[in-house]
Amino acid sequence: MRRRARLWAALVALTVMPQLALADAPAPRLDFTADEMQLALAVSGDAGLAAWYGKTGLAPLFTAPDGARLRSALVLAMGTARSHGLPDVYDDAALAAMDGQTGPAAEAAFARGFSRWTHDVGGGILTPRSVDPGIRRDVPRVATETLLARFAAANDPAAMLDTVPPQSRDYRRLREALAAEIGPGVGADVPLVPEGNWREGMQDRGVSALRTRLAAMGFAADSAVPDLFDAPLAEQVAGFQRRVGLRPDGIAGPRTVARLNGRGTGLRGLLIALERMRWMGTHDLDARMVWVNLPEFTAEVREGGHTVFETRAVIGKSDPEMRTPEFSDEMEHVVVNPRWNVPRSITVKEYLPRLQKNRNAVAHLDIVDGRGRVVARDGIDFGRYTAATFPYRMRQKPSEDNALGEVKFIFPNSMNIYLHDTPSKGLFGESRRAFSHGCIRIGRPVDLAHVLLQGSAADPAARYARARASGKETYLELKPHLPVHLVYFTTVVDEDGSIRHFGDVYGRDAAVWAALQKAGAAAGLETAALTD
Repeated sequence: MRRRARLWAALVALTVMPQLALADAPAPRLDFTADEMQLALAVSGDAGLAAWYGKTGLAPLFTAPDGARLRSALVLAMGTARSHGLPDVYDDAALAAMDGQTGPAAEAAFARGFSRWTHDVGGGILTPRSVDPGIRRDVPRVATETLLARFAAANDPAAMLDTVPPQSRDYRRLREALAAEIGPGVGADVPLVPEGNWREGMQDRGVSALRTRLAAMGFAADSAVPDLFDAPLAEQVAGFQRRVGLRPDGIAGPRTVARLNGRGTGLRGLLIALERMRWMGTHDLDARMVWVNLPEFTAEVREGGHTVFETRAVIGKSDPEMRTPEFSDEMEHVVVNPRWNVPRSITVKEYLPRLQKNRNAVAHLDIVDGRGRVVARDGIDFGRYTAATFPYRMRQKPSEDNALGEVKFIFPNSMNIYLHDTPSKGLFGESRRAFSHGCIRIGRPVDLAHVLLQGSAADPAARYARARASGKETYLELKPHLPVHLVYFTTVVDEDGSIRHFGDVYGRDAAVWAALQKAGAAAGLETAALTD
């Protein structure tokens, strides 16, 4: 029995105190107390907690003599779950009831609560890649043991916990919009607006109620004739509509009246957007970067959280095999006069059947062998190959009609996704611009190149012009490399608080919403407001 106990203690030491297993470390402890064993077992299923308590020798943190301030800060933070659009499932009331208790059970309960809260608010409650195959995002997180170290050392533990959620302007605006959506709203003494369709020029008692309720929400339009729907009132109605994401036509129709009366329908989009913003994790969204919002069909350069350049974009078709994925990377080069290396999927699905019918089809493309050498078509029997066995690649030389236009922007990735010019300019006039095979076509590619080369060249326009004039494929390195984020936000809050909505072009938000519901993300919120 004693030998079994010693072996069990050694196992716990290696599980919870991994640093003791290092070659230059002392032998693992074998003299654990019963409380230490209980705590070790309680946290062993959480790698971050196991690492922390291993490094600290299983010393109590939350139930230590000075742990009251840590417990209080954690319970307070958990109580803000609703304001982050998170489910009310963090047992803050149960933990508050345990305040003052000592022993391994209380220590483990607070530790597990800390781990779950910081995990969810710092990087989201969902695993993005498990939601939809096109979401290829990996969430960069701060390790739990690192957060615990900061928490334990903080002069103000509550302030430290406030740094765990995303600190970006976008996240703050989304939270403010959520607060307006689910908050207390106007007082019960403010009359509801009667059902109707109120517009400029109408005069009725209902207009007085409309005017009063708008004023209570911060959209005041004083008038000597309160029951007259005049031009100033129409302007305030339009302002309210912009704020809540409705078309700002200045007409108080059924949807506008419903929102005024507190029957909102914008909650779903805000909850999804908040979760997606948490997926950005520790990415510095105030850095200079490229931001491509797929449902908005736009590409931007941002600095300090503000847009300094914007252009229209064309994204992948809604076909499951052509949808542009979501992920983050680093843009390394602007490639002027690019060759187009035709993706394998296009080669074998679109071009090989045409070549089998006519070896001279798609004559603007070269046939290239495994060594990159151009192969004469006369020597190839295209009919003997299938999509699986075709041994060649296809490539287009730099030219005016090159599929990539005159420039592309690359951030090497396994999906071979990049931004590029295109000779098909007409598609940028469409409102719904999902036409590509997956890569992102840019409406103002040369202007984008000039902006991106700032800091990498003394005269970006001249540097670009020289490369273009050479007629050769030329790689211009960006120094430093720029973060690039391909994101999917169908709900966006502007600087003035106005909400804009975009279509769920790939149906990914529907998948995120289903996953959020499954995870209990709507707990504690009015379910009537969670439907569109």
